[in-house]
Amino acid sequence: MSSYLFAHFTSDEEKEIEHIWFSVSRDGLHWQDLGGETPALTSSKGTTGIRDPFMVYDEKLKKYFIIATDLKIGKGGDWWKAQYEGSRSIHVWESENLIHWSEERLIEVGIEGAGCVWAPEAIFCKEENKWFVFWASMVKEEGDVEAKQRIYGSFTEDFITFTPAFKYIEGENHVIDTDIIWSEGWYYRFSKDETYKLITLERCRHLIPQEGERYEKVDSKLLSEIEWVEGPECYYLEEQKKWCLIVDQFGAGLGYMPLLAENLATGEFVKLSPEEYDMGPRKKRHGGVIAISDEAAERMLAYYGCSSV
Repeated sequence: MSSYLFAHFTSDEEKEIEHIWFSVSRDGLHWQDLGGETPALTSSKGTTGIRDPFMVYDEKLKKYFIIATDLKIGKGGDWWKAQYEGSRSIHVWESENLIHWSEERLIEVGIEGAGCVWAPEAIFCKEENKWFVFWASMVKEEGDVEAKQRIYGSFTEDFITFTPAFKYIEGENHVIDTDIIWSEGWYYRFSKDETYKLITLERCRHLIPQEGERYEKVDSKLLSEIEWVEGPECYYLEEQKKWCLIVDQFGAGLGYMPLLAENLATGEFVKLSPEEYDMGPRKKRHGGVIAISDEAAERMLAYYGCSSV
């Protein structure tokens, strides 16, 4: 059986709490917060703020990696400066057991002239046999009237050395949040459409489209109806044999809610009622979910002094 680990940052009515917290779940829908008011990871480098943490496990290195946005802004901070004059680096941590983490690394990945590097995520590229790390950057290209958020990407084998970044996704408007998963021979991309503040879905046979290939849109009635959401994260629920897409209801300040689908190719998602899930007492802002073993979940619960979920 699989359990689930959610790495996220949080917020309250007075300030943004820009550290990393963990929560665990047995079914991916009911979450138990770890650590109380004490974050799992804090930063002493860059801006010292951590947002949008995302976690992966490297089978070859037998290590977990967390990457995150280097941004300390607080509630009511200077968002213009954060976008146009922010950090071009990401935070990186690694661990073999999810309990003891390395000292953080601050690695510059953004292209020259980028105003920021936001919401970094990673997926293992089967074609390149490397991790593909991608993020949003505010960039003004030649011919642009104004700068625009685009998604850029880079390859790495160890989360230490990264290849030069290249432009990966561009929309008519800004694109700031993207999540990619692989399912049944397709790469599926969930992205935030800044025009309507909703999540779009598209797919392609190759992570990096080959010549003559492109990502095709997957129509989804429900996703087209849910506005003012961001931070999409998709993961597979082993017991239910369904995909779970969680979206952050930032417009209403309500945190994450889950949507379920049996087959991503259909674009048919079901919105759960509040009685069918429990995100836990801590308001979870943009983060990432990873499947872990039940044994790993038990170790984390014991380490943080929590009872079993």
